[in-house]
Amino acid sequence: MEIGIGISADSAPYIPLDHEPNVTDDARLNQLGYKQELSRSLSAIANFSVTFSIISVITGLTTMYSTGLTFGGPVTMVYGWPIVGVLTMIVGLAMAEICSAYPTSGGLYFWSARLCGNEWGPMVSWFTGWFNIVGQWAVTTSVDFSLAQLIQVIILLSTGGKNGGGYEASKYVVIAFHGAILSMHAIINSLPISVLSFFGQLAAVWNLLGVVLLMILIPSVATERASAKFVFTHFNTDNGEGINSKVYIFVLGLLMSQYTLTGYDASAHMTEETKNADKNGPKGIISAIGISIIFGWGYLLGITFAVTDIPYLLSEDNDAGGYAIAEIFYLAFKNRYGSGVGGIICLGVIAIAIFFCGMSSVTSNSRMVYAFSRDGAMPLSSLWHKVNKQEVPINAVWLSAFISFCMALTSLGSLVAFQAMVSIATIGLYIAYALPIFFRVSLGRKSFVPGPFNLGRYGVVVGWIAVLWVATISVLFSLPVAYPVTSETLNYTPVAVGGLLFITVSWWIVSARHWFTGPITNI
Repeated sequence: MEIGIGISADSAPYIPLDHEPNVTDDARLNQLGYKQELSRSLSAIANFSVTFSIISVITGLTTMYSTGLTFGGPVTMVYGWPIVGVLTMIVGLAMAEICSAYPTSGGLYFWSARLCGNEWGPMVSWFTGWFNIVGQWAVTTSVDFSLAQLIQVIILLSTGGKNGGGYEASKYVVIAFHGAILSMHAIINSLPISVLSFFGQLAAVWNLLGVVLLMILIPSVATERASAKFVFTHFNTDNGEGINSKVYIFVLGLLMSQYTLTGYDASAHMTEETKNADKNGPKGIISAIGISIIFGWGYLLGITFAVTDIPYLLSEDNDAGGYAIAEIFYLAFKNRYGSGVGGIICLGVIAIAIFFCGMSSVTSNSRMVYAFSRDGAMPLSSLWHKVNKQEVPINAVWLSAFISFCMALTSLGSLVAFQAMVSIATIGLYIAYALPIFFRVSLGRKSFVPGPFNLGRYGVVVGWIAVLWVATISVLFSLPVAYPVTSETLNYTPVAVGGLLFITVSWWIVSARHWFTGPITNI
């Protein structure tokens, strides 16, 4: 029988690796209060691969490209991407420093508890953990639902397109696709970590090659290409949403970039399965963000050079039903070869990348569920943190898939409600990112003992910039996206995030504060 003993956030301080050159990963985990239960077999490349596959620029930029075109077009995408990329890297650097000090699967909520101390630790750990875990579930929901939608578009184009009598799947068929995709992801994630590591590295290679292939192929095949002046200077104000301010439009267009650059906390959640975790965990975060920024910008440039008629690409009357990138690919091949089959195949390349993205997202979800339930924060915690003979938290895997399916059911009632749900994937997740960083530069500033990877004297400055950026986007992405504001055009992001905050606060006050003591040792 395991006995949970509350860990003091001030006790057993982290000892930097260079002070103990022969310390093992298991011993480091023991210092933090946990025994090794998961199979520690991931290399630095494998850790990076999981995170890179979750960020998956080909996934985020493809599904959100219409948003970028609508709000500002080329200028917002071409210049907004590097701006958001640099600020995201700053957030990633701040997280990587803390990850190096506390390499556990719990990640963010464990960091918050340690950095706050005994008095506030349990409460901030509770809020950080729930925003992190719900944000992750929203990411998986969003990714797999976007794949279901893309499959629907591929079927539509393959059967003649919207203007040629093509088959348009109903919302019930799309949700069935979504359920099937989640089931496949749960099955793959039930396999041993060595097998999952192979799939993760295959996913990383597929994402890299897919981006390079498409950014070169599509503009090369297109018979009509945009000029460099259009790509680098054209600002689209014709959004049809009643918004005329260029600054406002530019800000709304940044959502495409920030939505894409999420999920890099996965490297932290995989640290208990990673060798040399206090070095390779931080490396996974930083390298995944950096490589994503470079290849993402190339992908945006390549695809945007094939854009010539923005209003038509966004029109629901085109063959792809308003799915901008699908229409770009389809027209490029159809205009040159008389058939859009090549474009449909290219969409298949993207679909496989999105599938890998969802697979890795479930991996990260399940490790967070495993850790959070190990610390007794979830209902039926003893069930969710069990591992099977292959040292896989299999119950956590299937729980994550099930909840992600339930979150997508809101799409049957209203796409507005569904969009509100998945908005937590950006704002909710970034709030979870910012909380431990904030505590590291405030309450834990003097007590924080860095690990092998650290930012030195720049750690506090980087941390404050990261916190301010998250605070900024939390406000900006809660602004109305259309005027006049009605029940159909209202941005429900603050409602969804506020609802999550209300539930977690109420749960804490009524019940959790009496029994949740923060991270607990199982040694």
